[in-house]
Amino acid sequence: MMGGKESMETVSLEDDEELTSKSHSNYRSAMTSLSDSHHPLSPSIVATPADSDPLLAPQTHILHVEQQLNPNELTMPPPPPPPPLNLEYLNITVSDPLKEMESSSASIVPGSNTYVTYLITTKTNLPDYGGSDFSVRRRFKDVVTLSDRLSEGYRGYFIPPRPDKSVVESQVMQKQEFVEQRRLALEKYLQKLASHPLIKKSDELRVFLQVDGKLPLPTTTDVASRVLDGAVKLPKQLFGDSGNVIGPQDVVLPAKGGKDLLRLFKELKQSVANDWGGSKSPVDDGDKDFLQKKERLHNLELQLSNASKQAESLVKAQQDMGETIGELGLAFIKLTKFENERATVNTQREQAADMRNVATAAVKASRLYRELNSQTVKHLDILHEHLSLMLGVHHAFSDRSSALLTLQTLISELSSLNSRAEKLETATSKIFGGDKSRVRKLEELKDAIRVTEDAKSCAMREYGRIKENNRSEIDRINRERHVDFVNMLRGFVTSQVAYAERIGQEWSKVAEETSRYSRESA
Repeated sequence: MMGGKESMETVSLEDDEELTSKSHSNYRSAMTSLSDSHHPLSPSIVATPADSDPLLAPQTHILHVEQQLNPNELTMPPPPPPPPLNLEYLNITVSDPLKEMESSSASIVPGSNTYVTYLITTKTNLPDYGGSDFSVRRRFKDVVTLSDRLSEGYRGYFIPPRPDKSVVESQVMQKQEFVEQRRLALEKYLQKLASHPLIKKSDELRVFLQVDGKLPLPTTTDVASRVLDGAVKLPKQLFGDSGNVIGPQDVVLPAKGGKDLLRLFKELKQSVANDWGGSKSPVDDGDKDFLQKKERLHNLELQLSNASKQAESLVKAQQDMGETIGELGLAFIKLTKFENERATVNTQREQAADMRNVATAAVKASRLYRELNSQTVKHLDILHEHLSLMLGVHHAFSDRSSALLTLQTLISELSSLNSRAEKLETATSKIFGGDKSRVRKLEELKDAIRVTEDAKSCAMREYGRIKENNRSEIDRINRERHVDFVNMLRGFVTSQVAYAERIGQEWSKVAEETSRYSRESA
């Protein structure tokens, strides 16, 4: 029977499912627009040199005019200095996509037996890696395997979500822009993993980055032993099959489809009982501090989505301004040429020269607006980064809900077994000499009670571990968000001021050169 301590262990699912569902909907809606190839805050699909302007492509006709200008007047500010050498670093780049052939494929569909691998290059000073430079080739399937292993081994942590697998990959894999888009997405994903204080030192990521060839990350009991500290084997009779045993990870990890069909039914039954039973759940969370923090993160996600959309609008407006003023400069240059060809007196030629100065300033201002826009994208993209992390937050909270439901189910199962054992023991005691079949069933029930107690202890420890992981991760992202947002605002404001001054200087020169018109008018 459950003792007083067990009855005090009580926690409830609260509104986890409803909040998670709404948050996922908001996330998907916002990210659909953010991931669009035309979104100014999304990475460019076409690779460009590191020192190039990502917004130059549609401005080739204006750039032709800019080639006539003084290049020293158009240089961008120097890049920021590199980080101090004594800091830990794990730098990962993804490059050199290479199409390869499936060795065992017998498909008759053209192109369906090919895949693309990417060169993953790592530079680090982390002692766990035992070296400083590594290169391996990986395909997208390997990244999926890595993501799955991290999800299994680090439940409750805010693990960055991996890029989605394209449902039309086989149809578009031949296109260079798709491969480049995936390369960028994989590089960003791995860099996010490298920035996580725990994941960057994980065996899973280290093996992925170091061990060449087929990715050796099979599912083993090492995951369970890391999170359960040597938990006992649990009989499958717990969920309907008394003839076999399973590893403890099959209890502490979520049920998986048809493989755990009976368990899914039992957990579903427990979930319904929590929602509609009208009685108090066998476990009650009561963690008000967590629920408040969870609600704040939900509201933060909404604010990040709105801020990211406004940042998109700003980037689009600056881009339009640069393009429009560049077109104006180009039009003035053509007008200047027209005036010079038909000029008959010097005053007409002087006015044409002044118009060319205005055109030159407009073209320079257009270039500066585009440079400013690239800086704006770089700084405000932090909004996009923190918004994308929210999917990892949802998964971590889902881990907590899943672990809680498993714990609730085990406690209910234990209560049911104890009740059955009591009734059978009472019935057996009324029969003189006992009943051998009932005695045997009673022993089987006692065995089931013992292993269910062990399972409940494992589930309780796992649930407590996930709760602690959630707590530490919330504190971590709050600290990182403060630092990131301060740097974002500082960089954004500084670049706005710097480029506003440079654009103002260009127009000030024109104003000085044409000041005589004001004096003549006076």
